[in-house]
Amino acid sequence: MGDIYNKQLRALITQALNEDVGDGDHTSLSTIPQGKKGQAKLIIKEDGVLAGVKVALEVFNTVDSSLAVEVYLQDGALVKKGDVVLVVKGDVHAILIAERLVLNLMQRMSGIATTTRHIVEALKGTDTKVLDTRKTTPGLRFLEKEAVRIGGGVNHRFGLYDMILIKDNHVDYAGGIGLALTAAHDYIMRTGKNIAVEIEVRNLEELKEVIEFGKIDRILLDNFDFKSLEEAVKLVKGRFITEASGGIVAANAKQYAECGVDYISMGALTHSVKSLDMSLKAQLVN
Repeated sequence: MGDIYNKQLRALITQALNEDVGDGDHTSLSTIPQGKKGQAKLIIKEDGVLAGVKVALEVFNTVDSSLAVEVYLQDGALVKKGDVVLVVKGDVHAILIAERLVLNLMQRMSGIATTTRHIVEALKGTDTKVLDTRKTTPGLRFLEKEAVRIGGGVNHRFGLYDMILIKDNHVDYAGGIGLALTAAHDYIMRTGKNIAVEIEVRNLEELKEVIEFGKIDRILLDNFDFKSLEEAVKLVKGRFITEASGGIVAANAKQYAECGVDYISMGALTHSVKSLDMSLKAQLVN
C-alpha cells in the first residue's frame, strides 16, 4: 500500500467517523461508564474470502491508538461461518465507535473479494483474467479495487487519468473511429503521456478499422456474441491485448474466456455485490 492509498484511507476514516459520531456516541455515553475496559471478537457468519483486515486495523488505531488488536486471519484467507478474524481489547467506548465502520468496510470488501474469487475459480483452465471496472462506489473505489486484487482479480484503470480508453461515446463525438484514434495518438505525442491506449469496438467492421490503424495497446470487444468474439480474437491474436465486456456474469464468464480473450471485465464485481456477513461481538471478561 503506497502513500496515496494510505492518505485516501485516513481521509475516508476521518470523514466516516465524523458522519457517524457527530457530537458523541450518546448511547454508549449514557449506558456505559467512561473508562470501562473490555474486548470484542470479529466473527464470520458465512463462508467467503476475507478482505479489509488492514483497513480495520487503521480504523481501530484512528479511533483510539491504545486499542490492542490480535489478528488471527489475514486478507485473502478463505473463511467459514464461526471463524474469528480478530479480537480487539481496550476502551469499550472506542470499540463501539469503531464497530460499525469496521464492519461496513470489511463486509463490503469481503463480498467483493468473494465474488471475484468465484470468477477466478470459474476461469481455471483458461488463460483469461478478470478485470474490475470504474463501476464503483464513489469514495470507496480504492478499497473496492483492493478487494478485487485480494480476491485474485486484476485491476483495470483506476480512473480517467491513468489510461486512454476510447469508448462508443468518444468515437461518436469524435466523428468516427479513425478520427478518435488519430486524435488520441496525436495527444500522446504532443503531451508525452506514458499511458496505454485502449479502444472499444462494437462489431467486426469497427475492429478491422482499428487493426488497420494500429498504434494502440488493447481492444475492448463490447457486447459481442460468442461466434463473433471467437472470430475477433483470431483476427487480432498476438497483435493486441483483447478484452471482452458487456453482459458478463458468473454463469457465462467461462464461456467468454473460452473464446480466447486475454481479459473479461465485469462491473458486477463491484456494483451489485452482496456483502459478506460478519459481526463484532462483545466478550465479557472478569
